[in-house]
Amino acid sequence: MHKSRLAGFIIDCRTEDLHGAARFWSKALGMATEILPGQEGDSYVKLKVPDERLHIEVQTVDHDSRVHLDIEADDIEAEVRRLEQLGAKRLKKIQTWVVMEAPTGQRFCVVRPQNKDFDQNSNRWD
Repeated sequence: MHKSRLAGFIIDCRTEDLHGAARFWSKALGMATEILPGQEGDSYVKLKVPDERLHIEVQTVDHDSRVHLDIEADDIEAEVRRLEQLGAKRLKKIQTWVVMEAPTGQRFCVVRPQNKDFDQNSNRWD
């Protein structure tokens, strides 16, 4: 029997400004960027995940932008305002979470902490 697990996310961005898209996602997720070598760097920017738990890259594409992810926060409204300052748009509030759209068109949600190990002091972007 084979084994499998989540490797990470590729954030497809229909954009001419790959580095602008990478800056948004880098700041939104609290991760540094890494420019990839050679021709790979023309189409991808790696987001450096703490402890390398997941592989996440921002990719420029010709098709519609696609991805869905949740950003957990101990103060949803404060996080939504921070993301709006980075260029995201608030689309609607559903129950306890807020649906947003990144400058490159991806929709994502800001949600209450989902992980029982969520550390309120681990991700501050002040």
